[in-house]
Amino acid sequence: MVQDVLMRDEMAERLRALAATHQPEYTEAEVHRLLDLLPNRDVAETLLELSPQELADLVAQLSDETLAELVAELEPIEGASLLLRLTRVRAADVLEEMDPDDAADMVQAVGAVDERAAEDILTEMEPLEGEEVRGLLAYPDDSAGGIMTTRVVTVRPDTTAAEALTSVRRLAEEERTETIYYLYVTGTDRRLVGVLSLRELVLSPPTRAVSGVMRRTFATVPPAADQEAVARLLTEKHLLALPVVDAEGRLLGIVTNDDVADILQEEATEDIQHLGGSQPLEVPYPRASVWLLARKRMGWLLLLFAAEAYTGSVLRAFEDELQAVVALTFFIPLLIGTGGNIGSQVTTTVIRAQALGEVRFGDLFRILWKELRVALLLATAMFGATYLRAWTLDQPVDVRLTVSLSVVLIVIWAGTVGSILPLVLRRLRVDPAVVSAPFITTLVDGTGLIIYFEVARRLLKL
Repeated sequence: MVQDVLMRDEMAERLRALAATHQPEYTEAEVHRLLDLLPNRDVAETLLELSPQELADLVAQLSDETLAELVAELEPIEGASLLLRLTRVRAADVLEEMDPDDAADMVQAVGAVDERAAEDILTEMEPLEGEEVRGLLAYPDDSAGGIMTTRVVTVRPDTTAAEALTSVRRLAEEERTETIYYLYVTGTDRRLVGVLSLRELVLSPPTRAVSGVMRRTFATVPPAADQEAVARLLTEKHLLALPVVDAEGRLLGIVTNDDVADILQEEATEDIQHLGGSQPLEVPYPRASVWLLARKRMGWLLLLFAAEAYTGSVLRAFEDELQAVVALTFFIPLLIGTGGNIGSQVTTTVIRAQALGEVRFGDLFRILWKELRVALLLATAMFGATYLRAWTLDQPVDVRLTVSLSVVLIVIWAGTVGSILPLVLRRLRVDPAVVSAPFITTLVDGTGLIIYFEVARRLLKL
């Protein structure tokens, strides 16, 4: 980590020196040399560390294409920060060199900071590129329409293989397509009628029409489809791209496999942060300020604090029982810790299965039945371990049985809550990841104490 920081500092100094040379050809070549030696993202992040004047001097010596490559490596909120430091015209030129979906993400991030600036940049873009970006901005950013690219290779059904290859070469040279893994065959009014891979096209006789080669059965998604569902479908079918079509079957664009990789990473990161009891970060952790980290964690911390307060209320409600049998206090950490751990294990497993599309709400009773059997096995082991622990503390038989029976009931209860709650929340359109380990632990703590003291009240005749 220290070495990375030193390397970035050295790179920043090198870029400052390049900015001072005012030799465009030399600067461009040197930046590309740095891109060959270091990850593009490191160079891009270094640009954010330059002063306004240093950045202005440097970008003046870089081509729009090179600058677009660097901006594309940044998170949208970081890219927006960099674009806002450029002139509106230069920012528009840079966005024109980016893929439309990436450009749309950047414009949306700019708009979140300065709506007027985003509109000015869109106005400065070439009409065709500007309309492409505006079209993508019309869709929610977490939908298939929001992440698709409109630069797609399309051919007519009566096009020959030789003609289609010529079209592919021309579009690739003009950089009017993001990927050429597949060709999409469209009929009247851009209705998608077939798909064929580049390999299938190359192996076809030159004079054969693509209608004789294309596949007529293929997977598609509507523009409103959730990005996570799109990523799952593309992954399950082992595709490199997935067409997005409207209600009439017209081709709107495609979602590519590199978009899916970003989505899966984003969703996994968000779930992990939720499971840890924190709101997701919009920027990489190294660039997150102390204030941002505290603000993201504070809400959850206060919520869990309030929820944990009822544990104290339970203890106060059973104050007489605790005074009558002080030994009951010794086992409180053991019992609530066991319940929280069991609940966290089950919840994490079910949430992950949901994310992979392995379980749905209709599987609730099947999952519950499975987790109840698992809980019974775990409870049996915990009964023996708890009884042994109470025996080593020289507790009477009735206290040993009270604690051991309580742990059995708490384990079963925690397994039940942990298996049902994520499914119910997803059914209510609430992200189940919010049922994080801290939350499920807090929930089981209080209810576990109620179970414990009620068992004690009955067995010990309190």
